[in-house]
Amino acid sequence: MPRLQNTFDRLLAAFTFFTRLPWWKIRQVDGECFRHAVDYWPFAGWITGGTMALTFAIAVQVLSVPYAILLAIIARILLTGALHEDGLADFFDGMGGGTSRDRILQIMKDSHIGTYGVLGLIMYFLFFYNAMQELPVIYLRQSVQGGFSNPILLTSTMILTADIWAKSCASLLILYLPYARQEEESKAHVIYTPMQKGWHALRILVAMLPCAALWLYMGTMPHPFLFIIPVLVVGILILYMYHRIQGYTGDCCGATFLFCEASIYLCFLLVE
Repeated sequence: MPRLQNTFDRLLAAFTFFTRLPWWKIRQVDGECFRHAVDYWPFAGWITGGTMALTFAIAVQVLSVPYAILLAIIARILLTGALHEDGLADFFDGMGGGTSRDRILQIMKDSHIGTYGVLGLIMYFLFFYNAMQELPVIYLRQSVQGGFSNPILLTSTMILTADIWAKSCASLLILYLPYARQEEESKAHVIYTPMQKGWHALRILVAMLPCAALWLYMGTMPHPFLFIIPVLVVGILILYMYHRIQGYTGDCCGATFLFCEASIYLCFLLVE
């Protein structure tokens, strides 16, 4: 029971950290649990990705696809408090404006957004919004050709899958990179504890559940590149971060998640 309670507390800490929902009303957890928040990041993806998928599925019943996609994106931003988008902006600002390790980390910690951050967010949202719009179009075309009967359900499942799988891939950062700052210099005042590799395998299994549902519904396995490419993206980012700052930060985690998610949609557009 103590071990089960500890697992529940860590899961609750992850939900509290990665969303704005009042999970603290259920139970107050020890600060140590937040060190393991990234371990349970994909589980939080069921909430954030599920919110996006459900918002889209409901909104598309009364609105056109572009507006339904926009509402889905807004819903996740509100749910997370733009946590990952803030990390992406800081990542662009630091890597774009910093010429040394110390300067990059200093810029990333600055709460003000700079030119690189603004441009990075604009380009990211332009790509992400347009890529998401293509999902129902592609599925509808396949349906007309005698493939799948419910493009809206497939699109919603793909949105959920992309969120969870991208979080699972992005969490590899803490396995292969040290934290780039001292704990007291961290924005969240916490350094994530690297997970055990056996636990990571279990998390991958949990992350693959919506993928399995997608496969069962489609009757055929989606292109494996959809799941391989995000891992390669993480590998490239690990090498880049090690070269620039010899580690990772919380901003790097948020940026990596969004890069991984975007790579899934890009790969989908290319192979489908």
